Amino acid sequence: MSIRVPLLIGLAVAATAGACAPYEAEPVSVYQWERKVQEVERREAERQRLCQTLDKESARYERECAGVKS
Repeated sequence: MSIRVPLLIGLAVAATAGACAPYEAEPVSVYQWERKVQEVERREAERQRLCQTLDKESARYERECAGVKS
C-alpha cells in the first residue's frame, strides 16, 4: 500500500506535465515582436487560402476553417 501512493502521485504528475503546452518565451526586442506578428499573419493568410480551396461541405472544412472569414 505504501508503494502505491508515490507511484500514483508520480503517474499523476507525469500525466499532467504531458498535457501542458511547451514553454515559449515572449519576444523581448522590437525585432522579435515584429517577427512574431509576421509569423501569425503568415499563418492566418495560409489558413484563409486553404479554406478558399476546400469544399465547404467537407468535414475538414468544418474542422479547420471555423472562424475564418471567407
